[in-house]
Amino acid sequence: MYAQLRETAAELAEVLWREHTVYRERGGGVVIRGEHVRRWISLAPTGGKDRALLRAGRILDGGTTAPARTEVVVDLTAPVAELATVCRRMLAEVAASAGPAPGPDAGPSRAGRPGRGRAGRGARKQPKTPREPKAPKARSRHTGAGSWVVLVLVGIAVAAWAYGVFGGPAF
Repeated sequence: MYAQLRETAAELAEVLWREHTVYRERGGGVVIRGEHVRRWISLAPTGGKDRALLRAGRILDGGTTAPARTEVVVDLTAPVAELATVCRRMLAEVAASAGPAPGPDAGPSRAGRPGRGRAGRGARKQPKTPREPKAPKARSRHTGAGSWVVLVLVGIAVAAWAYGVFGGPAF
C-alpha cells in the first residue's frame, strides 16, 4: 500500500506544484509539501483496498504544519487528473478558511487559536502600565506554632510507647 501511495503522491505532486517535497509520515502515509504556497497534502491508508484518506492544511511560520482543515476519502485507481482536481478544491477550501497566506515577514501565526471577535468590545484596550515588582515576603526561619504542636504530639506518642514497652509493671 505504501508503494502505491508513494507513486500516486509523486505523480500528484508533479501535476499540482513545480516545487514540492514528498516524504513519508509516521503513520505510513505520504505528505506533499508546497513550501512556496504554504500548503500541504497528505495521503494516508484507510484500511480499504485502493482507497486513501486525502487531507490538506497550511504550513505555518517556521515550517511546522497546521492540523488538516479538510479531509476526504479518495479512490487511488482514479486518474491523477481527477485526484488533482479534488486536491485543488481542498486547497481552495484551506485557502478560503485561512484567509490570505501570510508572507515570510508576517507576525506570529494565530492558527488553531479560537477567535476573539471585536464585537461587544469598545475601543482597543490600552496596554498595562508596567508595575514595579513586589518585594518577596520576608519569612522567618523560626519554627511555626503548627510545627511545634506536631512535634509535641509525636513526642507524647513516643513517650507512651516507651513507657508501655520499658516502664510498665512487670508480669
